Order: sequence, then structure tokens, then C-alpha cells
Amino acid sequence: MSETPENVLVEHVLDAISDQRLRAGTKLGEQALSDLFSCNRAHVRRALATLAAYQVVDLIPNRGAFVSTPSEDEARDVFQARRAIEATIIRNVVRRADEADIERLRAHLATEDEIRQHNDRPKAIRASRAFHMLLARIGRNSVLEHYLAELTMRTSLIIGLYGSKTASLCSDDEHARIVQSIIDRDEARAQDMVDHHLRHIEGEIAFGDEAPRVGPLSMIFPPDRATE
Repeated sequence: MSETPENVLVEHVLDAISDQRLRAGTKLGEQALSDLFSCNRAHVRRALATLAAYQVVDLIPNRGAFVSTPSEDEARDVFQARRAIEATIIRNVVRRADEADIERLRAHLATEDEIRQHNDRPKAIRASRAFHMLLARIGRNSVLEHYLAELTMRTSLIIGLYGSKTASLCSDDEHARIVQSIIDRDEARAQDMVDHHLRHIEGEIAFGDEAPRVGPLSMIFPPDRATE
């Protein structure tokens, strides 16, 4: 994603949601965001439109933009859709991945290992999403890739809002096992591994009866930036 003002804003909002700093229901005021990011309101509106397209922000007429609050049913629908789409994606990957693709997957696994060592949850969530999007690109079906981009973004919101901070995003070797099944050209095992992986992530979502807390918009920045 290029470093335009609206893309920077989008990335900060997604990071803050993933790190549970920006909670469901938080109002994303245009002027407040313009002031925080030192950009004009046109940039803010484009960023909010992007976030709304990914269904992580709700644009409510006469009220403004708010971080979405997906229900448990909506969250489970997202995971069900992902399992259906990614079953086809991983089948395509097993059939179409070449040596260059395998090297890209191995490089990504190395990046994930480094992120885990630093215990950086927002980066871990982004890296997990990037792994699945890399599979979609290797599968070479642009329509499936488009739909997965939206679903993985909504998954990041769900994990950020409802996932326990202490829960793992996946077993350390789940992605590695998926990659190994691709290397082995084992289509059935690859599909089983992806299905297991997604069910594992869904199983660690902790839904409760209480609505997530709403904090100040300044929480969009991590603590070290917020205190500068």
C-alpha cells in the first residue's frame, strides 16, 4: 500500500483495531482525524470510504463514521465464507505454485518467526493476513483474491475486538505445515490444514455479553507515539 495520506490513515486505524486500542463503536470524526494526521478532510473521507468498503467502519447518515461492531453471527459467517473460499484457493496453490512461489512462502514464514520473537501482536495479525493473501496471489484467481482481501480485513477487526490479548493467533507451525503440504503437492492435506487453521482462529474468539469499551480517538496511536 503506497504512503498517501489516506493510506497512512487506513493503516493506523487497522493497527489500532488489531491491537484493541480502537474499540468497536468509536466515532471517527473527520475533523478530529484531519487534525491527528495533519491532512485535509478529503483525505480523511477517502480513507473512511476505504475502511467502509472493507466493512470495518460504518458510515451512518447524519451521524458520521464509527468502528463497526460485528455480531457473533456476523463473525461466524465471515469465518464460514473464508473456509469456503480458501478451500479453493489452496487447491489452486497446490496445483499452480512454482519454485519462486515456494521461496516467497518460505521467506514469509521467516518474517513471521521474527515477529513472534518480538511479541508484536498488531504485526502478527497483519502478517497472518498477508500469508493468506500471498496464497491467494499464488492461486492466480483475481476474483477469489478480491473477496479474500475483504474477508481477511474483517477477520482482523473481529480478532482485534473480541480476541483475547493472550490468545495465540495460530500455532507456531500451522502456516509452516500448510507450506509443507504445498511443497509435497498434497492437495487433500493442504485443504485440511487450512480448514483446521481457520477453525483454530475462530475458536479463540471470545464473545461476551458486554459491548466492547469505547475509548478516545487518540488511542489510534500506540502509547509511545501518543505521548510524544
